[in-house]
Amino acid sequence: MGAGMKKRLLIATGGGDCPGLNAVIRAIVKRASHERTWEVLGSIDAFDGILRDPMHLVELTPEKVAGIHVCGGTIIGTTNKGGPFAWPVKDEHGAWTTVDRSQEFVQRLRYQNIDAIINIGGDGSQRISQGLFELGCPVIGVPKTIDNDLSDTDFTFGFQTAVDVATDAVDKLVTTAASHHRVLILEVMGRYAGWIALHAAIAGGAEVCLIPEIPYDINKVMEAIMQRYDGGRGFANIVIAEGATPIGGEMAFSENETPGAMKIRLGGAGMRLADELRKAGCPIEIRETILGHLQRGGTPNAFDRILASQFGVKAFELVLAKKWGHMVAYRHPNIIAVPIKEAIKEYNLVNPKGNLVKTARGLGISLGD
Repeated sequence: MGAGMKKRLLIATGGGDCPGLNAVIRAIVKRASHERTWEVLGSIDAFDGILRDPMHLVELTPEKVAGIHVCGGTIIGTTNKGGPFAWPVKDEHGAWTTVDRSQEFVQRLRYQNIDAIINIGGDGSQRISQGLFELGCPVIGVPKTIDNDLSDTDFTFGFQTAVDVATDAVDKLVTTAASHHRVLILEVMGRYAGWIALHAAIAGGAEVCLIPEIPYDINKVMEAIMQRYDGGRGFANIVIAEGATPIGGEMAFSENETPGAMKIRLGGAGMRLADELRKAGCPIEIRETILGHLQRGGTPNAFDRILASQFGVKAFELVLAKKWGHMVAYRHPNIIAVPIKEAIKEYNLVNPKGNLVKTARGLGISLGD
């Protein structure tokens, strides 16, 4: 490095947006500003900013990130499509396929004199991080998922805000259900893990909670509803994760034709449950609400701002320590570093015999089994 030249750090945010992303970016930039030998760049829309022609990178200074920790989304954009290992292109017949551009990606990093990468994202993004690390890239991971399904960390930022949003929805639906004497079904996010659904059901006082880890029996769900009605309470609230399945069934999904994206798009678990209840003879009026992207957007709560800020500062300190191939993680009460390879090895799922499930059962919440 020549005299006066600064080392260059590249930040990328990948996957779905999440409350707290901007707080991480801000924390990285502010911590880096204490080191006079570093400058920070943002890759627009995950690593697309490097792979596009022309490249789309932005300088991130303390002035540019001032106050962004209270804002939802990410100021450098994101995408859950494509990436260095699966870039969408059309083949000779005009059909969409993907190609591996990872070696070209590494060359472009060298061309830009990138000395370190901090990749902020969930399971898919961290698999990309691990792949880049195996190619020799100096990469640090920051876990991001509202589903809280990344292992090796107690919590991921965005999860607590998503739980707040889901709980607020349960609170509102309880009064509507009571007023109209209905069964109201709230579908929340959670592809493989039912953390949001279970937390919201307990906090909001739902009667039934259905999660991916415990396949449900529609007759047991009916039984829980009818016991409540027979007991004189003329309404019921159900929280269901989008990945919940009936015993012997599969997730509710639709085909996704978007190039470079996952082949399926989850959604419809709540509507399917309503149909199953009607077919099972439920005599009560049923309504469904899909909370959807409301869980992803908006201002992060205080917990997520603090956790995201801790992750950002720690991530840059890992850069200084050259702990490549590691991801920051929260292990109460500490922020630590864990190998990315270990973090993506398995999902962090709800334990059907764990304390949270025991609490739900103790409160009389049916889990459909």
